[in-house]
Amino acid sequence: MFDTARLRDTVLAAWTASPARFREDANAEEDFALGGYRDRLVVELAQNAADAALRAGVPGRLRLTLADGVLLAANVGAPLDQTGVEGLCTLRVSGKKDEAGAAGRFGVGFAAVVSVTDTPSIASRLPSGEVHGVRWSREETAALVAARPELAAELEGREGHVPLLRLPFSDDSPEAPEGFDTLVRLPLRDEAAEQAVRRMLEEAGPALPLSMPALEAVEIEVDGRTRTISAEGWHVVAESGTFGPEQVAELFADRPTEERARPYWEVRWAVPGDRRGDVRGVVHRVVHAPTPSDEPLDLPALLIASFPMTTDRRHVAPGPLTDFLVARAAEAYVRLLGELPATPDLLDLVPGLMGKGALDAAIRREIVKALPDTPLLPTISEGVVPGNQARAVEGQAAFLEKIAGIVPGLLPAGWSSRNPALTTLGVRRVDLADVVDMLSGEAVEDKDPAWWRSLYEVLPADDPEAIGAIAVPLADGRLVRGPRGTLVLSQESGTFDPALLAPLGLRIVHPDAAHPLLLRLGAAEATPRTVLEDPLTHAAVSESLNSTDPEPVAQAVLALVDAAGLTAGEAPWLAELALRGADGELYAAGELLLAEGSLAGLIDPEVPFGVAAPDLVEKFGPHVLAAAGVLDGFAVVNDSDVLLDPTECDHDLDLEDEWLEAVLDLLPGLLNTDLDVPPVVREFTAVRDLEYVADWPSALALLSRPPLRAALRPLRVLAAGETVEVPSYTAWWLSRHQVLGGRRPTELRLPTGDPLLFGLYGEAPAGIDADALKMIGVRSTLAELLDSHGGPEELLDLLADSSLEVDRAQLRSLWIALAAVDPARVSPPEAVRVVLKGTVTVADVEDGPVVVEAPDLLAMVEDRPLVLAPFDLAEALSEVLDLPLAGEVVTGAVTSAGTEKPVPPEVRSLLPGAPATYVEHDELLVDGRPVPWRFFEGAVHATGVDGLARGLAWAAGQWGDRLAVAALLRDPARVPLLLAEADLDPTASI
Repeated sequence: MFDTARLRDTVLAAWTASPARFREDANAEEDFALGGYRDRLVVELAQNAADAALRAGVPGRLRLTLADGVLLAANVGAPLDQTGVEGLCTLRVSGKKDEAGAAGRFGVGFAAVVSVTDTPSIASRLPSGEVHGVRWSREETAALVAARPELAAELEGREGHVPLLRLPFSDDSPEAPEGFDTLVRLPLRDEAAEQAVRRMLEEAGPALPLSMPALEAVEIEVDGRTRTISAEGWHVVAESGTFGPEQVAELFADRPTEERARPYWEVRWAVPGDRRGDVRGVVHRVVHAPTPSDEPLDLPALLIASFPMTTDRRHVAPGPLTDFLVARAAEAYVRLLGELPATPDLLDLVPGLMGKGALDAAIRREIVKALPDTPLLPTISEGVVPGNQARAVEGQAAFLEKIAGIVPGLLPAGWSSRNPALTTLGVRRVDLADVVDMLSGEAVEDKDPAWWRSLYEVLPADDPEAIGAIAVPLADGRLVRGPRGTLVLSQESGTFDPALLAPLGLRIVHPDAAHPLLLRLGAAEATPRTVLEDPLTHAAVSESLNSTDPEPVAQAVLALVDAAGLTAGEAPWLAELALRGADGELYAAGELLLAEGSLAGLIDPEVPFGVAAPDLVEKFGPHVLAAAGVLDGFAVVNDSDVLLDPTECDHDLDLEDEWLEAVLDLLPGLLNTDLDVPPVVREFTAVRDLEYVADWPSALALLSRPPLRAALRPLRVLAAGETVEVPSYTAWWLSRHQVLGGRRPTELRLPTGDPLLFGLYGEAPAGIDADALKMIGVRSTLAELLDSHGGPEELLDLLADSSLEVDRAQLRSLWIALAAVDPARVSPPEAVRVVLKGTVTVADVEDGPVVVEAPDLLAMVEDRPLVLAPFDLAEALSEVLDLPLAGEVVTGAVTSAGTEKPVPPEVRSLLPGAPATYVEHDELLVDGRPVPWRFFEGAVHATGVDGLARGLAWAAGQWGDRLAVAALLRDPARVPLLLAEADLDPTASI
C-alpha cells in the first residue's frame, strides 16, 4: 500500500547519482538520533499520537508498553498514510506543515527511534479494517547500499553504517491491537538501549498531555506495572493567534520558509491544581516548545509555547518572534495568576528577577513589570486590588480585621508581610509601629472607649516597643499617645469619683477602655498610692500654694492619703500641699501644727507655724493630716537607697548638706577608689524640724523613746562593696547643738562613764537613757572616744584646755591610750598637757615640750615641759603629738673622766643581764652638767650607789628592779631576803 519499493528505488538512485547525498543523509540522521533527539523517544511517540488524534478529531490516547526488550507504542487517531510514510523517510520535510495545532512541525522527530533500535516498524488499521505496515532495517539497507559499486567508497568510509529510515520496506504481517489504530514496534538494540527507554518512561509526566492537548491520556506499562498520565487537575491558561502578512514579514524575517508557512502562535501555562506554586518533581523545569527543550525555566509553572528553535531543536532561537512570544507569555502568566484563587499560595507563583537563563530572565522581567498594576490581592474590606494599592501588616486575623477600616488595602491574615513576593507585587509593608501611628487623629475620632479596649485585646503584644505609643482614651474625653504616664483604675480605687481627682490633672484611662495590656506598656494601676506618686499629682501639690483655688487639690490629695493609709513622714513631699490654717490663711502642710499634737508644746512660740483648720481635722482626722505633712509630733523622713551625693541626698532637712559632708569625711579610704555610684544608704530615717524646738528636755524624752529612737541609730552605708556605719542625721544634728542643759552632747559624759574622762567632760543630766545619750554624742569610755571619728583630736583639745583639771596619774593613762592612735588620724596640737618641774600644766608647742624616752635624760631636760609616759611608748607618742624626743634636743655626751670598775657579783643575782663593769665618777658630767648616772655608748657611768643601781638596771633592761639593786649595793647581806621577796611577786609582774 505504501509503495515502499518506489521509495527505495528513488532514494537509491539519488544516492548512486550523488554519493555525497548518501553521506549527507547518513550524517543528518545520525546527528538527530544522537544529538537533538537522543532522549526524546517517548516525547516524539506521544507527539505522533497527538497529531494522529488531532487529524481524526478524536480524544488522543497512547499506550507505551515495555516488555521482553521491545517497546510498543499504540495510539488512536488517523492511520499512517502514504504521505506520512514519505515524511518518515525524509529528513526535515514534515507532512504536517499545514496542520494548525500539530505538535510535529520539523519532519525529524521519528529519527529519535534510531537511538534505540535497528528494526522499527509501524502498523496502522485503515477505516476498512485492513492493517498495513511499514518497517525499516539497518541490515537490509546496508545490503542494498553495498550492492551499488558507486557507494562502496562511502560505505567503507562509514565502516558499514547506513541511514536507517531512508529505505522503507513493506511489513507483510502487520498487527494493530484492538482499541488502537496504530502500533509502533521498536525491538531494542541492546541492554543500554533498554535502560535508556526505561529511564525515559519513568521520567514521563503530565508535561506530555499538557504540551499536547489532543492527547488526553498516556498509559505506561513496564514489566506488567501500569500507570496513567493525564492533564487532569492542572489549571491551564492558553493564548493563541494568527499572524497577518505584515507580522509574518516582521517577525519571521530570520526564520526558515516552512516556519513562515505556519503563521500562528500559541502560549500555554499550567500549574497543578492541588500543588499551586510548585512544579518541582512533576515536570522538567524547562521551556516546552511544545516538546521539552534545554532552555531552563525556573518559574514555578509549566510553559508551552511555539517558540522558534535553533537547528539542534534544543534551544530557543533569539529574534523578534521570540521577543513577541516572551511578551505574550508574560501576559498569559499574569492572567494565570488572576484566575487562581486569591490565597497566600498565590505568592509561591510570583517570580523574582533572577532567572536561570536569558529567556527565563526576559520572561520574568515582563511578568514583574506587569504584576503591580494587576488586581490579584484580596483585601479585608475593599475586594481584590492591584499590589500597588495593597498593604501588608503582620498580625492575627482579629487584629487585622479591627484595623481594616483604617489601613487602606489591607491584606487578610496569612499574607505574610515578610514574603519577598509582596515586594514584587508592589505591596507596601506597614510596620506595627506605623499602624500605631495611623491609629490617631481623624481616623479614630469616632471610636468609643469600648472599641479601644477591643483593639487592645487583639493588638500584638510581643513587640512592646512598636506598640508603646498606642493611643489611650482618658476618662476626661482626651485621647493621649502612649499608656506610659496614664493610670488604670483598679478595684482598690474603684470607689473614687474621677471628678474628685480631676483637679490633679491626672491621665486616668476611661474605665471602658481599661485593659491589662496598658499596664504592661507602662500605665500604672490607679491605686491611691500610685495616684499620689504620679508626677501630675506631685506637680499639683508643689504648685498648690500658687494656685487661685487650691482647695479642690487639697481635698483630692487628703482623700488619697486617707485611702492609701499613709503614715507621717512616708511621703515628705506632701509637706508642700497648700492647706488652710485656723486663721484662714494658706500654709504649706509642713508649716502647720495640729493643735492637740505633741509637737505644739515643744516648738518655739516665735517660729511662724500655723495651726491646721479645725474643719479639716474633723473631716479627715489628725492621722491623715499628719501623713500629709501637718506636724503632730516630730515629722519623720523615711527613704531608701539614698545616694550620698549632694544632688541626690536632699530631704529639706536643717544643715543636711553639712551632715552629708561630715559623713563623707568618715569614708576617705573608700572614696579614694573609683566608684561607679556614690555610697548608698539602704534605709534612711531622720527627724525633721529639730531647729524649731524650744523645750529640749521634753523633746529628748520623745526622741529617746520608740518610734523616734530609730532615727538616732547609726545608718548603714554601702560604699565600694563594703558596709560601714555612720551617724544618723538626727544623732549628728543633736550632737552639735546645745540640747542637754544648754550644752552640746559631745561636751558631756555619762555619769557612769570612764573615770579617765572625769574633769574633761561635764556630767550628762540624769533621766535619759544611756544608750540614747551615747548615740547623740555623750561620751562613755576613753576607748570609744578614741575610736570615734575625730575623737583623738577632741581629747587633745581638751587636754590643752587649762581650765580643765587633770591629775598626773590620769594624764599618764591618757598618754598611754593616745600612744596607740594612728598618727594619720591626728593633726599636731598647738598646746599639750605636760609636767613642768613636778607640776601638771599646759604648755604651748612653742615652749619646747619634749617626750622623754629614757630616764638618764631627765636631769638634762628637767627645765623643759615634759610629756611623761612609759619609755617604751615614747617614740609612738612623739609621732602622735609631733613633738621631739628628749634625745633629739640634747647631746648627752659624758664630759668627765672616771675609773672602770667591776660590777659586784651579788648584783648579777638580781640583774643577770648587767654589764661586767661600769665607770665610776667622782662627779659625773654630761654635756657639762652634773648628773647621777648615764648609760652612754654601751657603758654605765655613775656617781654614788643610787646612780649605779639605776644605770645597771637600765643597762640590764630591768628598770623596775632599780630600787632593789640600790638596797643590795648598800647591804649585800640582804640578797637572800631580796631574792625571796622577788619570788613572791604576782604572776602579772613576771
